[in-house]
Amino acid sequence: MNSLPVRSESLPDEGSGPGPKPPPLTASQLAGLDDPQLLAQCVLEAPLGSSKRRIGLGLSGMYCAACSITIEEALRAVPGVDEVQVQSASQRARILLDPSRVKLSDLVQAVQAVGYRAWPDAAARAGHERLQERRRLLWRLSVAGFCMMQVMMITVPQYVAGPHEIPADIWRLMNWACWVLSLPVMLFSCGPFFSGAWHAAKQRRVSMDTPVAIGMAATFIVSSAVTFGDTVRFGDATYFDSLTMFVTFLLAGRWLESRAREKVTQSLETLCVRLPEAVERAASDAADQDWSSAAVESVPLSALKHGDRVRVPVGQAIPGDGQVIWGQTEVDESMLTGESRPVPKRQGQIVVAGSLNQGAPIWIAIERLGPDTRYQQIVALVQQALTEKPGLARMADRMAGPFLWVVLALAGLGALAWQWIDPARSVWVAVSVLVVTCPCALSLAAPSALLAAAGAMGKNGLLVRRLDAIEALAQVRRAYFDKTGTLTEGTLTLVRVVSAGGVVPLDAPAMEMARGLAAFSQHPLSRSLVATLPEPVQARQPIGLTEVTELAGKGIQARDAEGRMWRLGAADWVLGRHLTQVQSWPGVDAARVWLATQSEDFSSGEIFAFEFDEVFRADAASTIGQLSDAGWQCMLLSGDTAPRVEAAIAHLGGANTLKIAKSHATPEGKLEVVTQAQHSGEFVAVVGDGINDAPVLAKADVSVVLDAGAALAQSQADLIILGGRLSALPQAVAISKRALRVVNQNLLWSAVYNLTCIPLALAGLLPAWLAGIGMAASSLAVVLNALRLTSAKS
Repeated sequence: MNSLPVRSESLPDEGSGPGPKPPPLTASQLAGLDDPQLLAQCVLEAPLGSSKRRIGLGLSGMYCAACSITIEEALRAVPGVDEVQVQSASQRARILLDPSRVKLSDLVQAVQAVGYRAWPDAAARAGHERLQERRRLLWRLSVAGFCMMQVMMITVPQYVAGPHEIPADIWRLMNWACWVLSLPVMLFSCGPFFSGAWHAAKQRRVSMDTPVAIGMAATFIVSSAVTFGDTVRFGDATYFDSLTMFVTFLLAGRWLESRAREKVTQSLETLCVRLPEAVERAASDAADQDWSSAAVESVPLSALKHGDRVRVPVGQAIPGDGQVIWGQTEVDESMLTGESRPVPKRQGQIVVAGSLNQGAPIWIAIERLGPDTRYQQIVALVQQALTEKPGLARMADRMAGPFLWVVLALAGLGALAWQWIDPARSVWVAVSVLVVTCPCALSLAAPSALLAAAGAMGKNGLLVRRLDAIEALAQVRRAYFDKTGTLTEGTLTLVRVVSAGGVVPLDAPAMEMARGLAAFSQHPLSRSLVATLPEPVQARQPIGLTEVTELAGKGIQARDAEGRMWRLGAADWVLGRHLTQVQSWPGVDAARVWLATQSEDFSSGEIFAFEFDEVFRADAASTIGQLSDAGWQCMLLSGDTAPRVEAAIAHLGGANTLKIAKSHATPEGKLEVVTQAQHSGEFVAVVGDGINDAPVLAKADVSVVLDAGAALAQSQADLIILGGRLSALPQAVAISKRALRVVNQNLLWSAVYNLTCIPLALAGLLPAWLAGIGMAASSLAVVLNALRLTSAKS
């Protein structure tokens, strides 16, 4: 997804911010945008049981909540579009549409019609577009800054000497020089503000550019009138210095803000651009060739297919999920699991797309590509987070429009009031009010902080599917954990082997037979036996096993070199009528696998019972302890039997840190427990992994699922833990609390700023140039404060 078949000329670069309406797309450009494969690459989600698709669009030219509302309304007007969310902090749109009725070109044209730019969502393209936008913005800032310095050099003598000490003709000449130097600022540097205000006016709306554009135009018109000689109505003073100064400060603030916002979203976007554009594929399909010297051909990533053999050099990302067929190396899977240490890989082991080869060149056989890979599933989750609009942001968007109308009314009333106080200052008071107000800070307060927090969590191995969940996570006080597959590894391991004589050592001769039989089966318990029992001294498996047969639900049998039939499997199948002989053995209830010969006269000494138990995740106990220290009440909600649940609690630190909510619980029983807790006023989190957890995950205030969990469970998840690292959860809780503090700080700052500066401007105590600094600084302060979250320590 890091390269899309869209030519850059399809979306013209028309200046920073909303610029002149781009020219209509040509027929060839429309055909390129309407490629079905391109639309498929934009899909973020395919709702179950529906033909509709949720896609993402990248945007540019947005600076405030009013911009989001304008684009949302333009996209909703496209036939076939059902839902639209535009995220101003990440500059992305999330659209639910009917692909049979909507084409990408329709969406792009709708966005361009209101003065913004759009393209198929891709992190590489998004980064390129934002870079180009910052460069154009820097050109406008440079022109405004240069002209401002020249104007200031001319006006300083006017401030120092005054009109009575400078000859009138020289004074007028200085005004004319300032007017000429202000023209490039008005015609070029102010272009985004005027075009944005014009497009908003055509939509019968006000945007953040509206009051700024009115203030700039009023300042320039009145100053021009004074320069042309109309001093009776407007006095002797011109304000070209204030005009060029606050334009420079506004553009500088936008440029710095765009750089800060880039850092906020970059930590998430880097997850989406790790696959190589080209790979080295084996030139021959022969499977028995010498891979150390095999010939290769360079092909684009899109040309790969299942079964291809690919050489992965050092430093390159692995292009698809597959198996190592030659070589050994170490790979960096931090993006997929949050684990910073390289993972050793050798022949026969599985590697996943997006992980980086750091050790030595290897050859892999491709098994999964594109959306089937774990990497692309993670990318889809990241893109969903980037396009998600949290509830606080939606509230700010609803407030932005009325707020701007109030600002315009205050500026008009202020100008009228100053006509009675000091008519010469009425225009400047109105301009200061228009310029100093800033709903941008309000609209960026929540999304910038939540996106930064999501990026920090992603670095630690936890992906955020719903940004609102970060706010909810900070308020959780009770958590319900599933046991099997969540706190445990989901697999069983061999604990001990017993016979009539007691515990049997793992290197006993009969264990060679057990390992040999298990090697023929793919059953999880058989694989656990093979992994646990030692290999034979002289051979990897017993020699002479014949007539090997595996029966589903029963086990596996084979005949040894002496002609005896051996069975490995379930007790009733292996022991038959001899089952009563083992009823008195200690620990027999925990036995899951049995081994015995099938001769009529076999003795109880030839019967072996293999006991298995669950393996708890290495960080399960520490995770429960850290969450308890953070103020969480951790509860175990399991479908397992009460004795096993009690044993799990003892293993994980005892009743001081983990309590039983319910054992032997059905999905309905789990749902009832969580519902009762919510009715009592608790904010509840649920951590699970299985299909039976899906109902209770959907009910929880915050749902957390392991990435190896069932697809249905993941569909209900707010947060997904990568690589089974439960330790990412307490880290995420700490980050969420920091994020909520930052959101509150940003909202408080935005409110204090506007409530302080607007009265000062109305009182005539805030000149226009200082108002420009205040407006730029307010938005920048909010984004920089959010940026602190990206450095959250794991």
